[in-house]
Amino acid sequence: AAARGGIMEVQMGQLASTNASNGAVKSLGAMMVKDHSKANDELKQWASAVGYTLPTGLDADKQKKYDDLKAKKGADFDRAYTDLMVSDHKKDIAEFKEEASKGSEASLKAFAGKTVPTLEHHLMESEKAKSAVK
Repeated sequence: AAARGGIMEVQMGQLASTNASNGAVKSLGAMMVKDHSKANDELKQWASAVGYTLPTGLDADKQKKYDDLKAKKGADFDRAYTDLMVSDHKKDIAEFKEEASKGSEASLKAFAGKTVPTLEHHLMESEKAKSAVK
């Protein structure tokens, strides 16, 4: 789930850096690309070390979210993207905190715990961008 979510964050961030009309939304997209690419690389290193095969693409639900977002332009895009980033990061934070406290694999628990502050920062920045485009 973390791998697919990370892939989606990078792809949507790339969209935001080209399709957004608001500067705060463009900046948010660029931050998502940078930070989630880094987290995705860390997850790949973990998977490689433990012999786990991560998904390399989006599932049907995330693909639909991406396709729907890709069809939007300007202020419509800005509102849809920031709404998605706020709701997604709230969900991600809950899932990562649960993994960090209850996970059974030590290095994955550590990854989740280390990633929570970044996700919380993303939520804060997403909320700021969302209020800028409402």
